[in-house]
Amino acid sequence: MSNPLDGARARGAGHQHAGRGGEPVEQVVERLAAAGIDVVRVAYPDLIGTERARDVLVERLPAVMEHGLAFCRAVYHTTPQGDVVPLPEGLGAGLPDIRVVPDLATLAPLPWEPGVAHCLGDAFEPHVTDPCPEGPREVLRRVVAALGETGLTAVAGPELEYFLCEPDPQSPTGWRRYGDAPGNVYVAGRKGDPDGHLLSTLRHLKDYGIGATMGNHEFCGGQFEINLDHSEAVDAADRAFRFKAAVKEIARTGGRLATFMAKPFNDEGGSGFHVHLSLCDQTGHNVLAGEQDEHGLSATARHAVAGVLAHAPALAALFNPTINSYKRFGPDTLAPWLIDWGLDNRSAMVRIPPERGAGTRLEVRLGDATANPYLGIAGLVAAAHLGIRDKLECPAPLEGYGYDAERSPLLPADLPSALDALDADTDLTTVLGEPFVRAFLTYKRDEVERFQRYVTDWEFREYAYHL
Repeated sequence: MSNPLDGARARGAGHQHAGRGGEPVEQVVERLAAAGIDVVRVAYPDLIGTERARDVLVERLPAVMEHGLAFCRAVYHTTPQGDVVPLPEGLGAGLPDIRVVPDLATLAPLPWEPGVAHCLGDAFEPHVTDPCPEGPREVLRRVVAALGETGLTAVAGPELEYFLCEPDPQSPTGWRRYGDAPGNVYVAGRKGDPDGHLLSTLRHLKDYGIGATMGNHEFCGGQFEINLDHSEAVDAADRAFRFKAAVKEIARTGGRLATFMAKPFNDEGGSGFHVHLSLCDQTGHNVLAGEQDEHGLSATARHAVAGVLAHAPALAALFNPTINSYKRFGPDTLAPWLIDWGLDNRSAMVRIPPERGAGTRLEVRLGDATANPYLGIAGLVAAAHLGIRDKLECPAPLEGYGYDAERSPLLPADLPSALDALDADTDLTTVLGEPFVRAFLTYKRDEVERFQRYVTDWEFREYAYHL
């Protein structure tokens, strides 16, 4: 199905207002109405990548474009349980507003919700045109701009895994894995997907126009992966953010739960967020390619790899941002817990796939699926940029199976250690923006404190009877 709003879209252009490279908002409204759309859902990511949104009647869109939508700034700092973390910019300032302006270049109809179009929004300070500094989309734009000053553009390809669950009143969590059976590793069809969830989701995502290309049942029971095409970094993060929200919404329409939690089950592995990264110059040439260089990698590629390795402890805070994230790591999990790189080696943190020339890229396997795509990609691009800027040199590539702590340094083993590493990495925090980093660290350290005070089921089972 073609997108009836294609005339209003310019993928990756990042337009914030009608008339800036796009149609006047009045024409957009006419186009929406002609397509049978009477509601626009304006959405933006909070610090942890949760979609925050408001539904706007289409006839109100011109006024919204002029004045924006007021949201309480503390929404950025609200926990998954609805508690507001006391940040100075939010609760400490008396819960002030931000102003969210629709980015009309991102309008797309929701195939699973007739009459509704989805639109990303950009967050601004309430009375000025300054972007909100802790807004994840703005953080990534800041990093992309820093890289752009060197004449380079980052191209990213996101890969995300998730578990699909169905209700189970007998389960302690209320959910069990959908279609759970052992050995359905990289299969398609009804063997591992008895109700055709993957096909239905793929078709919806195709009509949604976010660059979904293919998918399969993943390694674990009830786990799926859907691949997204590569594009400029901000657009890639936009599509990954929308992908996660879409998969969860599509699952809800069938009474199921799609979760991108890093490791939701003790008896299965976790879900990853891998990012393929390449860098292009102003002519579109992939500067990571070096046909005459060792391993077919240019000096720029080696510097970029070295930057990712050097800043990996801090990147863990962005790519592995929850308490649960660190339960995904460990030997034989194919989730990296060492800081290393290798040539077509899936046991390395940074894998260089075998394609060369225009296809030369880094596959950074550090992340899990709970990562906010904007922040993970921002951290990755910033680290590569710093490696290139400082002409860092990487060690020899990993040979063989890589889970040997005698050969490579370890990543942080828990969230507090990763947060401390991010706090200490002044070069990276400068590129990301100090106001954002301060807000992120405060929010996440509050999460750690809340967890440390919480009595878990494991503790009761372990201690209550015998002690």
